[in-house]
Amino acid sequence: MRHRLTGIFAPIATPFDDEERIAYAALRRNLEKWARTKLTGLVVLGSNGEFVHLDPSEKERMVAFVREHFPADRPVIAGTGAESTRECIRLTKRAAESGADAALVLHPSYYKSAMTSPVLERYFLDVAEASPIPVMLYNMPRNTGLDLAPELVVRLAAHPNIVGIKDSGGNIAAISEVIAGTPDDFAVFAGSGGFLLVTTLMGGVGGTLAVANILPDECADLFSLARQGRLEQARELQVRLLPVNAAVTSRWGVAGLKAALDMVGFYGGPPRRPLPPLGDEARAELRSVLETAGVRVLRPPARAPGGRPYRPPRPRRT
Repeated sequence: MRHRLTGIFAPIATPFDDEERIAYAALRRNLEKWARTKLTGLVVLGSNGEFVHLDPSEKERMVAFVREHFPADRPVIAGTGAESTRECIRLTKRAAESGADAALVLHPSYYKSAMTSPVLERYFLDVAEASPIPVMLYNMPRNTGLDLAPELVVRLAAHPNIVGIKDSGGNIAAISEVIAGTPDDFAVFAGSGGFLLVTTLMGGVGGTLAVANILPDECADLFSLARQGRLEQARELQVRLLPVNAAVTSRWGVAGLKAALDMVGFYGGPPRRPLPPLGDEARAELRSVLETAGVRVLRPPARAPGGRPYRPPRPRRT
């Protein structure tokens, strides 16, 4: 039986300073805080990590840095998807050398019309054959414009080095088909906190959730309650998480997640251009969403010294 990943993982944001360089000192402080939570592990270089905005050397250093500064007994999954099979294999091997426990592989999508199921199947199989670490499929139709068909996932699950899938599509019928059609040791993860409960009830074994960046213990508790069959408590917690999850995903995306991190005591910082930071009006709305959900939000001064509007602090150069 292959190794089975389970539990709640936070797909962490990549922190940038005011010159758009990776802020490693701030990242280390974030990692120390996440290490004190109930998270099973972390995903580095996911969609929330702005992996498409990082150059290859930054990607390699990010994986190595996170693995070095996060507890060794807690798994780190590295996003290694790329437009070419060759680059994906290279990144996956480098992630393995840096200590990643598994690779999360997003498929190519630029030449969308050519990315048929047979082409995608060959892509994943080639990567799995070459990878020294287990491979998780990543279905993210909102960003790629392509949705991995359940029958494709079922076929790929037969490969011994393809151990699971993070499905961010939110199609519960399709997720259920995958759960029903794959071996018991194939890990199906909810890709969003909005459908963690129903995915778990259908047989999913974990989640890789943007909202787990800011509410890690609540996400872990929801998963645990669902697994224990304490459904009323699980439902109440799921309902509480819904608006917060939407705020940091479909509503405001990466900019919203980073602003929320700042508000709850982590360092989020700005996105890397061309993604814009969250504006003042949206920031106020986000704060209201968090507070309404009972999230403890830090209270910055309304005006910074000198009368300028408040902005989250920027980390020192590292």
